[in-house]
Amino acid sequence: MNSNYTLSQLGWQTTFQQQLTLDDIVSNIIARVSEHHRNRYQLLTEQGEVTLLMTVNLPAMTVGDWLLLSPDHQFIRLLTRRSLFQRKAAGSRVMNQLIAANIDTVLIVCSLNDDFNLSRIERYLALCHEAQVEAVVVLTKADLCQGSEALKSQVQQLSAFLVIEMVNALDRHSVSVLAPWCKAGKTLAFMGSSGVGKSTLLNTLLGQYTQLTNEIREDDSKGKHTTTSRSLHLMANGCLLVDTPGMREIQLVDCVTGVAEAFAEITTLASHCRFSDCTHNNEPGCQVQSALLRGDIDERRLLNYHKLLREQQRNSASVAELRAKDKIMGRLHHNIQSAARKYKNQS
Repeated sequence: MNSNYTLSQLGWQTTFQQQLTLDDIVSNIIARVSEHHRNRYQLLTEQGEVTLLMTVNLPAMTVGDWLLLSPDHQFIRLLTRRSLFQRKAAGSRVMNQLIAANIDTVLIVCSLNDDFNLSRIERYLALCHEAQVEAVVVLTKADLCQGSEALKSQVQQLSAFLVIEMVNALDRHSVSVLAPWCKAGKTLAFMGSSGVGKSTLLNTLLGQYTQLTNEIREDDSKGKHTTTSRSLHLMANGCLLVDTPGMREIQLVDCVTGVAEAFAEITTLASHCRFSDCTHNNEPGCQVQSALLRGDIDERRLLNYHKLLREQQRNSASVAELRAKDKIMGRLHHNIQSAARKYKNQS
């Protein structure tokens, strides 16, 4: 990616401009994170590309973030985000992992093969609702699936207002249906599990071989990791595309509003239950269970609703506990330093 672009070409918007003083604009450098690696961030500025090494003093950042640098490329501050996508870090680690920031539209990419999974799509929709970002479901490998319309209908049942497009990610004409969201200065993020065609789709939209791709495994239609770090790319028309690594495990955290909105019909029913603390299992007057018995809601969807609520509650509590411990340790460290300075001054 050519690093010499104007701020407007990099997705600069009024909401970021309002966070800066005239001195900030005149004296410092505005940068956007274009790549997030294990030990460094790659930044794009009007003056060119900058590498910012990770240190303990830097806030957690991710691709899409805007920040202010001094003339000698020292970090000054992170600008307030318009949107943020995060998850609980994979494995046993109790911490949040940032996925992408300042996104205008998310393309939730799902393949029309054995890896097709409605519950996983619901997870991504919850993330989009929590971040208050528009979501478009992109069903790939449409050319290889005979029952594509039936699968698309299943996705549409998640929400009547959900926008869904079916594409052959290798065909430029096929992916042209995404043109309404690929506007100059807008930032799109591709999210989905490994092997669904995110990198192939990105390559086709860019019109060049930018991201590596792999074949899927024939035995289970599951893909291999090809994208290993988050990165920002610019289309010829000025649209910015964020590719993210495939995420088979996407544990929700701090996402109670997102889950509620992703399952809006269940949330609405729950508000009319007889008891305000109804668990929607076997309580009398439960409108959710009544709707299930009538066939108005899908059992799979209700089970996933319960699962995601429990998951985000558990993860949020764990992260909150860690934050509290870190805050206590921070205060203790500060007190020790203060006492040491006081003792030194008295000596």
